[in-house]
Amino acid sequence: MAKSQQTFNKSEKEKKRLKKREDKRKKMEARKALAKETGKKGIEFAYVDHFGNLTDTPPDPSQKFEADADDINVSVPKTLESDRVEIDPVRKGTVSFFDTSKGFGFIIDNENKEKYFCHVSGLIDEITEGNSVSFELEKGMKGMNAVRVKLVK
Repeated sequence: MAKSQQTFNKSEKEKKRLKKREDKRKKMEARKALAKETGKKGIEFAYVDHFGNLTDTPPDPSQKFEADADDINVSVPKTLESDRVEIDPVRKGTVSFFDTSKGFGFIIDNENKEKYFCHVSGLIDEITEGNSVSFELEKGMKGMNAVRVKLVK
């Protein structure tokens, strides 16, 4: 005797598929019945008002205005020299942890008390826990990393 190819998992999937199809059919019939009762088919048109919002009512023609294409900016505005704030890229901090055998550690920034990862490849001077250092930040794979780390005397 041959074993049936219809497994429990297959039959469950088939039941779910048929139920989904039936639910979809019922929703469609409910929408059709609602459309017959109200005489509407839902929102037939979507309008954009003068603020750029979608509405179901037509916009008021008295609020319509003509826009000049040259006045429309699609890019990021250029920063002026007066708007720029110079931030010193060199930061100062304290070494909270450093394992020389593994080659990494962490530095706590003096200004914002953030903790930054430091790898031995980013060191200029040898450091140990508790040293005051100056460093720069660089984007790493998991966040900001301290690089070009020097001892502060």
